[in-house]
Amino acid sequence: MTTSATLAAAGLDPTTLNDLFRVAGSPGFDRWQEQIRRTGGCAEPIHLTGSTKTIDPTTGTVLHAYSTDKEPGGRLRVACGNRRASRCPACAWTYAGDTYHLIRAGLTGDESKGTPHTVRDHPRVFATLTAPSFGPVHNRPTSGRCRCGVGHAEGAPELGTALDPATYDYAGAVLWNNHAGHLWRYVTIYLPRELAARAGITQRELKERLRVSYGKVAEYQKRGAIHFHAVIRFDGPDGPDTAPPSWATIDLLTDALRAAAARAEVALPASGEYPARVLRWGTQLDVQPIGAFGHGEDLTEQAVASYVAKYATKAAEATGTVDRRIGELSELDKLPDLPDHTRRLIQACSELDPAYPDRKLWRWAHMLGFRGHFSTKSRRYSTTLGALRQVRADYRAAQQREALGLPDLDDDPEATTLTLAHWTYAGHGLTPGESWLAAQLHRDIQHNRDAAREHRAELADLEGA
Repeated sequence: MTTSATLAAAGLDPTTLNDLFRVAGSPGFDRWQEQIRRTGGCAEPIHLTGSTKTIDPTTGTVLHAYSTDKEPGGRLRVACGNRRASRCPACAWTYAGDTYHLIRAGLTGDESKGTPHTVRDHPRVFATLTAPSFGPVHNRPTSGRCRCGVGHAEGAPELGTALDPATYDYAGAVLWNNHAGHLWRYVTIYLPRELAARAGITQRELKERLRVSYGKVAEYQKRGAIHFHAVIRFDGPDGPDTAPPSWATIDLLTDALRAAAARAEVALPASGEYPARVLRWGTQLDVQPIGAFGHGEDLTEQAVASYVAKYATKAAEATGTVDRRIGELSELDKLPDLPDHTRRLIQACSELDPAYPDRKLWRWAHMLGFRGHFSTKSRRYSTTLGALRQVRADYRAAQQREALGLPDLDDDPEATTLTLAHWTYAGHGLTPGESWLAAQLHRDIQHNRDAAREHRAELADLEGA
């Protein structure tokens, strides 16, 4: 049993501590805990009010009825589903897991996710496309000393910030972020053209013999610039179910990708005081072949899927920015811990917004101008996040039906039920004391998951010994 002294020692402020005792002593506390545990310890659960009825349509018998009237506070709390780890670690963990399985299915194959295991034999690479330089920044070069003359420690706050803020191209940085999605689109357009040219065939012939699939994720560098990590795979003419031609090699893919990235550009016309400029990728394009797990390669399927999943739950937090939209520029004055480099990037969004109204730079100032999706994939790469969520929802629904003694619709084709539901949004979030408890529940759930994973790994090692 947690005592008040233990809680005080945990650093809880008086407001949180008092609210914690209020929550723990309120009627229905056990049920509230059960609700939050079912969300995985969600930091900002959605509150719903309403009811459901499950009816046998043949007899009209009510098989099950549920109402939030008897729930704590008259509300049902469900997971928010936010992908950002900075907003909700619990839901971000689920999102990362889904992304991992999506990417891995496209690398190793997974029949249950609609991708054959033969894709493992298809040529595939892991490419990183970066932004150009907007001015020198503090870094940790291989020589050990930054251009400022200091050997910065790993994680030093000045890393990624401008050596000379007065000459750094903040406008170029946020405009590049804002158009990064367009640059990637041009890569996907030019890549087939470059492949066809190198194969000595037309683009129509290329489609009849080869397809390109990809899955990508966006990541922020410390300097506040977006870069993309992409898994790119060759398939046959009908997608992952068919093998690509023998001439479709990793070397061909690498060469064509470099040429496509070099061709991609977005021309911005002059606007007001801002001159015309052409946005391009940076010169640092890294392309590495992906090897099958256990074959001694440096970059394995497991490593790639884990890497992509890790960054699918992050946004611009690495730069010290806020994770919510900014209402007015004056709000920055209330953020004394905001790094100066990040502050200048946000201010650049404000200054550029009137000159490029269609780009909505101020709306995306908290993202330093970036307005694209953090993770995307081509249609035939593998399964979808929606499909993975549906599988999970169907599994939980089957569990619930079994617990309630309702007929299993999969086992009995003739069994039918009718569900009538009415739900109303009633708010979201938690009080300070509830937030602390939810964080502890999430921590305990994560600890149990980690312990179970380690146990499975130990058993696998024993079986392989």
